[in-house]
Amino acid sequence: MSEYIKQLKLQLLQRLKGYKLMDKSPSVFAIVKENKIYALVKDQGEYVIVTIEGKDYKYDKWYTKPEHLTNVLVNYLSQK
Repeated sequence: MSEYIKQLKLQLLQRLKGYKLMDKSPSVFAIVKENKIYALVKDQGEYVIVTIEGKDYKYDKWYTKPEHLTNVLVNYLSQK
């Protein structure tokens, strides 16, 4: 598991209430609530791919720090 993913998961756990993080592999985890997957996060080297409702969103790790991606995910999931 990359340091980026470790930081992202730690921040998400602190800020997402009612959601769980479920590891699918060392580089993939799901954000789950009531047995429904709301987002899938994949570490792909220089990028992180977030899949929400069948759409992939690609974030460059250099420009999108874990705290920024955490904000994006928390804002989106707080509307669900």
